[in-house]
Amino acid sequence: MPLCGRSEASTAAMHDIATTSGARVGWIHFTEMFPTFIAAITTVLTLAGFGFYILAIWSARAFLRRRRFPAGFAPGLSILKPLRGVDPGMYEAFASHCRQQYAGEYEILFGVSSLDDPAAELVQRLKAEFPERSIRLLVCPEVLGPNGKVSNVAQLVLQARHDYLVINDSDIRVGPHYLTHVMAPFVDVNGRPVGLVTALYRGRAHGSLSSKLEALGLATDFAPAVLTARYLERGLHFGLGSTLAVSRSALNSIGGMVTVVDYIADDYQLGAHVDRGGYRVELCDEVVETSVPAYRLREFLDHQLRWMRTVRDSRPAGYFGSVCSNLLGWATLNVIACGGSLPSIALFSLALLFRVSLALGVGVGILGDGQVLRDLWLILPRDLLALGLWAWSYASDTVTWRGEQFFVRRGRLVPRTPAPVSTSTSPTMEKNRG
Repeated sequence: MPLCGRSEASTAAMHDIATTSGARVGWIHFTEMFPTFIAAITTVLTLAGFGFYILAIWSARAFLRRRRFPAGFAPGLSILKPLRGVDPGMYEAFASHCRQQYAGEYEILFGVSSLDDPAAELVQRLKAEFPERSIRLLVCPEVLGPNGKVSNVAQLVLQARHDYLVINDSDIRVGPHYLTHVMAPFVDVNGRPVGLVTALYRGRAHGSLSSKLEALGLATDFAPAVLTARYLERGLHFGLGSTLAVSRSALNSIGGMVTVVDYIADDYQLGAHVDRGGYRVELCDEVVETSVPAYRLREFLDHQLRWMRTVRDSRPAGYFGSVCSNLLGWATLNVIACGGSLPSIALFSLALLFRVSLALGVGVGILGDGQVLRDLWLILPRDLLALGLWAWSYASDTVTWRGEQFFVRRGRLVPRTPAPVSTSTSPTMEKNRG
């Protein structure tokens, strides 16, 4: 018995040693293979990035070669601008809407939740400078849902006199032929009637590094993605907040602005609702300009995450696939994973050439954004940051918007602290208006 006991103990000890040795060998094998695995993954993603860039360049070319809409349609229209506070360059943005060389009649309606809003003073100044324009400042106190901007616009719609509505943000600056270009697609008779027209935009940076990074992203990342979606999906099926020109008939058909009052991506959703309602969404020939504030780092990160989580929720498959579009970021990680090998450096050099070509082609060639040339050196750090934020966007479905925090549930805003919702303005009234 004692001999048997010693034999069993020895066997167990040998088994433990063998197990430990096997685990060590497995770990050593894993640590040796891990860099190879990372190098392979980053190589595949870099090659996928080349595929996206070829498609994006082709999509930009297709946009430049598109059929132009003939000018001449000039119906009466109402410009609706929701206001809250004062943004950089806001007054000049207002004034650009008053300098329109437009053949038809138009009015500008500004909406504030209270006359104490500092933006109200700018509107009064605007009325004094442009007395020939029909400008009205309206108080829109009703809270129809968590999206305060849409609540504001929904009340402006009730006061608008015309059957074509042009909605854009308070900081949007436009050229003198903006309204002419925006109205032109509505007369197109090829296929479904046009219900909504939107516009590409560039960002005007204001001083800070974060502001420059965001403006660079708009010109060299966001705009190419929009053009690629337009090409792949054979048309645009969503709206951009820079311009939402909608016919009242199309708006009424989807139930009015209150239909999107719960959504964070109200611009995207308005276009999507109009598209599903049997109308077309078109991209006009005008490029407008938005003001990018001088963000502090925390504000910049919050804004980027809000935008990314909004896109992730609106277009989940497309957003997940967008990780392949970060060509330069993956090429940089591939150089690191490959230890600076000659093939990885060659791949990075080619990726940089593609990245710069698309940035100049879309950012400068289509958007006319001269800042791209000035800030081209920021492309690499911007792309690496974007890659990290893309991963971070999956960590939560919480967004910060105008100082408040919301959950995003299937595109809808859910306040962390529920707020009372007024029901004194009937959606039916809005739908039946006009």
